[in-house]
Amino acid sequence: MTNYSVEQDVETPVASFEQEADKNTLKQCVTEVMENYLRDMDGHQTHDLYKMVLAEVEQPLLETILKHTRGNQSQAAEILGINRGTLRKKLKEYGLL
Repeated sequence: MTNYSVEQDVETPVASFEQEADKNTLKQCVTEVMENYLRDMDGHQTHDLYKMVLAEVEQPLLETILKHTRGNQSQAAEILGINRGTLRKKLKEYGLL
């Protein structure tokens, strides 16, 4: 059940402490996934892990932000904190343009 806080005639959802405790931060999620990945490698060597992880994260990040901005590249670049030219370069790199 969602609790609501009413301030200045505006209802704002307030999550309970228990609900917040169950949510993982992005950092926690990445840590868990990387620990699982390395455990699953079972001692096998891995190469270019940094590049692989960035590609696995960057493409869905770009797709999600573009969807959120309804394709507005200027807004997407602003949200991401990069310039529009860099965004376009990355979109081309992943075949999203």
